[in-house]
Amino acid sequence: MKLIKQIALILFVAAMFAAFDIVVYNIFTKRYVNDTSPEMQAKSIELSKYLPFDENSGIVKIDSAAKLSGDLPVIDGAAALYPVFSGFVNAVYPSDSVLFDGENFAPDSALQFHNTRGAYAAIVDGTADIVICAAPSKEQLEYAEQNGVELELVPIGREAFVFIVNKNNPVDDLTVEQVKDIYSGNIKKWSEVGGENRYIDALQRNAGSGSQTAMLSFMDGVQMKRSLTGLFGSAIGFSFRYYVEGIVENSDVKMLSLNGVYPSPENIADESYPLVSSFYAVYRKDDTNPNIPVLINWILSDEGQRIVGESGYAPLK
Repeated sequence: MKLIKQIALILFVAAMFAAFDIVVYNIFTKRYVNDTSPEMQAKSIELSKYLPFDENSGIVKIDSAAKLSGDLPVIDGAAALYPVFSGFVNAVYPSDSVLFDGENFAPDSALQFHNTRGAYAAIVDGTADIVICAAPSKEQLEYAEQNGVELELVPIGREAFVFIVNKNNPVDDLTVEQVKDIYSGNIKKWSEVGGENRYIDALQRNAGSGSQTAMLSFMDGVQMKRSLTGLFGSAIGFSFRYYVEGIVENSDVKMLSLNGVYPSPENIADESYPLVSSFYAVYRKDDTNPNIPVLINWILSDEGQRIVGESGYAPLK
């Protein structure tokens, strides 16, 4: 009888720990776990899905007559823009210039991927010739200055900076000021903006990422605060529209309208959506590779802008 009671007690304690773990997972861990593929978790994008010179690739394919030869510029960039610059490479680079081992690009591949932070470091360190990214952060500009590097930024397309929530959140629209008040801690509950009586968890991204840099610019010096009570509520996050809609394709989230305008391609093109910004081809001003101006001029041509537009972004033209 005593043994049965001891076993029952052990099972009860184990059940309590299991229940506790489930509660912790659902309240805290679940919102941060990336349940996509290991490649997506490691790199923020599945490189293998958007490779150049691959018939099954998801990139926009144009067979341009403007082929590059000789000293090929090494091109790198942001996760959200990887399908775009992979499309550029597919159009004008020779096929043997890209070397991919199934997980990573070889060191001598003309196409590289190190995401925004790594790409800006690569351009300063001289291991990349052109990077396709959003505007650099203050820290990235300081790193360039410390190393005596002057960057040239050429706008090549436009994209919307968007805010995302769970698809079941009844809030569909916020004003720009409401978003700023949420992230500064002045608005703490969704009920203050027409939603449920739940706390808001205002999520941020990694320092130096393109989206975090865009968010800091959006806040314009207003300090962002994250309340611990938000961990028990419903989250809001931010990113670039195409990364949410075209790359991640998460059916559990939705993008919000801002000031009553939804971030559709049409509203980005005419800039009626309030948060539209350029992305750039960035290179060092002292880089003498003769193919850099050739490539950038082609990116700004009808063919290059077609890749930008058909990849899901707003072309300049």
